[in-house]
Amino acid sequence: MECDVAVLGGGPGGYTAAIRAAQLGAKAVCIEKEPELGGTCLRVGC
Repeated sequence: MECDVAVLGGGPGGYTAAIRAAQLGAKAVCIEKEPELGGTCLRVGC
């Protein structure tokens, strides 16, 4: 798998960065260890 941008973490900053990179024409991938995006603060609470 080849990509231009690899974002580690699917929290609020991570998935936003991956989406923006794709909007700008990059092949982006978001790598998250949990089954759902959102990060700890959104899914569980800080």
